[in-house]
Amino acid sequence: MFVGFFILKGGQNFVAESILGTGLAPYGVLVLMMVILFVLGMFLDWVGILLLAVPIFLPILKSLQFGGAFGFAGVTAEDLLLWYGVIFMVNMQMAFLSPPFGYSLFYLKSVAPPEISMATIFRSAVPFLCLQAIGVSLCIVFPSIVVWLPKVMYGGN
Repeated sequence: MFVGFFILKGGQNFVAESILGTGLAPYGVLVLMMVILFVLGMFLDWVGILLLAVPIFLPILKSLQFGGAFGFAGVTAEDLLLWYGVIFMVNMQMAFLSPPFGYSLFYLKSVAPPEISMATIFRSAVPFLCLQAIGVSLCIVFPSIVVWLPKVMYGGN
């Protein structure tokens, strides 16, 4: 209900214009979106973020050209939604491992021995967060990591 009201009152347009108004290059806009999603994921459930962010971010993404980063191949318009969907989900997984409200960390605490503190679990999550950040960065820079298997399985170029 909140999302519907937010969109109805023009919140979607305001956020989209604010993001596009930063003057960032397409990959800069994508990184900004990923940071926003990561911060939201620290406090909200992924379904709420999906309902809130996707209607705002997809029109922005569709208006941008991702011709490639650092001289590597970019993502085509037909692969954009798949590429962004995978990056979104990896980002949400990172958010579930991040303090202060990382859902996965609290699940782990519920099955850990009593002598393992929540602070220890938070510190232990940092290497995994770094690995997932590297993974999402690789998926952004090399979109073929994301789209290769679906193209093999379902056909395509």
